[in-house]
Amino acid sequence: MATTTNLKKSDLKSDQEVRWCPGCGDYAILGCVQGVLAGLGIPREKLCMVSGIGCSSRFPYYMNTYGFHSIHGRAPAIATGVKLANPDLSVWLVTGDGDALSIGGNHIIHMLRRNVDVKILLFNNEIYGLTKGQYSPTSRVGLRTKASPYGSIDQPFDPIGLALGAGATFVARTIDTHMKHMAGVLEAAAKHKGTAFIEIFQNCVIFNDKVFDEVADKKVRDDRTIDLQPGEPLVYGVNGDKGLRMDGFGLTSVAAADASVWNSTTPSKAPATVMAEIPRGGDLPTPIGIFRQVDVPLFEEGVHNQIRQVTEQKGKGSLKDLVYAGDMWDVK
Repeated sequence: MATTTNLKKSDLKSDQEVRWCPGCGDYAILGCVQGVLAGLGIPREKLCMVSGIGCSSRFPYYMNTYGFHSIHGRAPAIATGVKLANPDLSVWLVTGDGDALSIGGNHIIHMLRRNVDVKILLFNNEIYGLTKGQYSPTSRVGLRTKASPYGSIDQPFDPIGLALGAGATFVARTIDTHMKHMAGVLEAAAKHKGTAFIEIFQNCVIFNDKVFDEVADKKVRDDRTIDLQPGEPLVYGVNGDKGLRMDGFGLTSVAAADASVWNSTTPSKAPATVMAEIPRGGDLPTPIGIFRQVDVPLFEEGVHNQIRQVTEQKGKGSLKDLVYAGDMWDVK
């Protein structure tokens, strides 16, 4: 793999035929990721894509970088190992709402709380697509599927709220059809030192088509979403004349001139949590953009610093000494 930082989008396209259902939102996300990564100035041999199982998890095949198509729900464990073994790599984890929040729920929360420098792209289509249309951990109550023919009775996870609760240091949301916005969020995540968690509203045209249209359709998007831009007023609307004001733990609709300025860098998770709890499709616009962005020591730096300190104190050691240390006995 040739070393170069002057990459074009085409340089990151593999020779594999991209095979998702026609119209799937994954195509747009793939193209956006390839374009953004090409512009980061990172050589391909320093890029690694890790995925679990699901439609989104085909991603490593389509990227001309290093990568792992790992096992169901365990992509965070694989990605953590990759980053610990080689901290110089730019590691990106691609997962779905089923892969990450069902069988992978335990792994994802611990990656978030540890603050491993990995970028997580969670494709949320509120359905299991690869296994043909069962309800997922993010599916809405009442959704009729093959696994819930009378309507799902499960209360869904909120991926943003979950990430905030786990202590994620960068939390954002974007939309598969909002390419300019998605590129901006990806670029901000790439610059962040620590775990970046990005929920992407992604349409599944076969099993859950138009699930996000009430906020994501281009005809209504400007009025039904609000972009959380750090340091910018909370303004939205086709004409930019609407705003939100934060009053303690509440939100009030106001004119744009009276809108609060968004602060994603406060140590408190309260403002981001207030935004995360806005119900989609309600009276207030659905937040996209950056919910939280704070600096916390990296997990991998702590691990390697500890290894250096112990090595300086006790020497390098050997595998044999480790195996025979502690409680050992002979079985005769």
